[in-house]
Amino acid sequence: MVSSKAAAAPLEVSAEAGNARDAAWLDDDGRPRRSGTVWTASAHIVTAVIGSGVLSLAWAIAQLGWAAGPAVMLLFAFVIYYTSTLLAECYRSGDPVAGKRSYTYMDAVRASLGGAKVRLCGAIQYANLFGVAIGYTIAASISMRAIKRADCFHEKGHKNPCRSSSNPYMILFGAAEVVFSQIPDFDQIWWLSIVAAVMSFTYSGIGLALGVMQTVANGGFKGSLTGVAIGDGVTSTQKVWRSLQAFGNIAFAYSYSIILIEIQASHPLSAPLFLTHPVRVCSAPTPNNQDTIKAPPPSEATVMKKATLVSVATTTVFYMLCGCMGYAAFGDAAPDNLLTGFGFYEPFWLLDVANVAIVVHLVGAYQVFCQPLFAFVERWAAAAWPDSAFVSRELRLGPFALSVFRLTWRTAFVCLTTVAAMLLPFFGDVVGLLGAVSFWPLTVYFPIEMYVVQRGVRRGSTRWVCLQLLSAACLLVSVAAAAGSIADVIDALKVYRPFSG
Repeated sequence: MVSSKAAAAPLEVSAEAGNARDAAWLDDDGRPRRSGTVWTASAHIVTAVIGSGVLSLAWAIAQLGWAAGPAVMLLFAFVIYYTSTLLAECYRSGDPVAGKRSYTYMDAVRASLGGAKVRLCGAIQYANLFGVAIGYTIAASISMRAIKRADCFHEKGHKNPCRSSSNPYMILFGAAEVVFSQIPDFDQIWWLSIVAAVMSFTYSGIGLALGVMQTVANGGFKGSLTGVAIGDGVTSTQKVWRSLQAFGNIAFAYSYSIILIEIQASHPLSAPLFLTHPVRVCSAPTPNNQDTIKAPPPSEATVMKKATLVSVATTTVFYMLCGCMGYAAFGDAAPDNLLTGFGFYEPFWLLDVANVAIVVHLVGAYQVFCQPLFAFVERWAAAAWPDSAFVSRELRLGPFALSVFRLTWRTAFVCLTTVAAMLLPFFGDVVGLLGAVSFWPLTVYFPIEMYVVQRGVRRGSTRWVCLQLLSAACLLVSVAAAAGSIADVIDALKVYRPFSG
């Protein structure tokens, strides 16, 4: 036994010597040295945040009016900025400069809280992923149908109803996702980020430009201080519920805290962070990933706080422009999706370009959200039945990796989300509900609890009390917004026939 140790010693010294030669190129966790700055991190955040949620902001402001709408957007911007700075402090466990790094949101929760809260966080995240898959199916089908309707309006006139069902488009989108879901690590394709960034800025920019053009054509701003008026088909109860739902829509558009750790821990060309709040919650970073933020000094948390300030300010200006110009263009009649509600009819080809961009974006975004969930279930199955050919036997066909279990499970998941979308094809309501349900736990509660543990905030201290009051207030907002969205869904189901499109 002694001789074995003696024999091993020279090998260990040799390995250390090799590491010493490479030390200039490696950081404290053995990965290639980071080179990101405030500006690169800001760019990642802005590109990650801006997505399909921006299309519902005009409707949200219409429910709240000129007085409350912009104020609520600013309030959400402040809360998300503040809780994001708390979360940035939790990138490293213990020491902010030399502590162990967390590479995903779940890693940070596990390092700071552990136990049941890790399981709770995982359950919330996976439920959110399922909801997002449904929402993306609805949004993509609405955009595909809008392309057909825009062409119909152009050919037959704006008074023609040009009716069509969204169900065939949902089935088409689902079929495409079944195929793409069989490609392993589809969410890791490097160029996916670039395509998504181009698509999201394309349709967001077109929406903003059309809003400005319509406002100019109107000869002034539409809308009122208090938003949609009671009467003309809107009851006082509906006004309350829809105002609350607007909070959820704004929260959905803004939420990005869940990917903050990933932005600190993944190089933009190694992992697609740009697909509208892409939540790679449980996928460990691949060996060739590089952190976006270079190693201290200053600490990654300090850099990320500055990047968060820059990105939230930039996003808020862009959101204010999109939401406010959409409301200015259409007033109380602002649609829940600016590019598919047909407030705009011309130029029809520009609407087609915007909606094609949405569809392309969402095809990839669906996989970025769902691949971690697919992988989680498949790892669990492999651990539970390690000798089962049904689970483990794999056939490679080009880019596809097929196994009976993977084909069955992933196809069943896509079919389930497609059927759910066909049952509830209400874009605005689903977006509001997703934003409301995920806002408090993932954007507020866990960051605050992790920060309290990480920085040793004493229970009962002034800071602790203020943090808990903020958490409680945001919980009330989330519950109210969720209630508003659910109430609107129930109201819509009174006149909607399932699968009627």
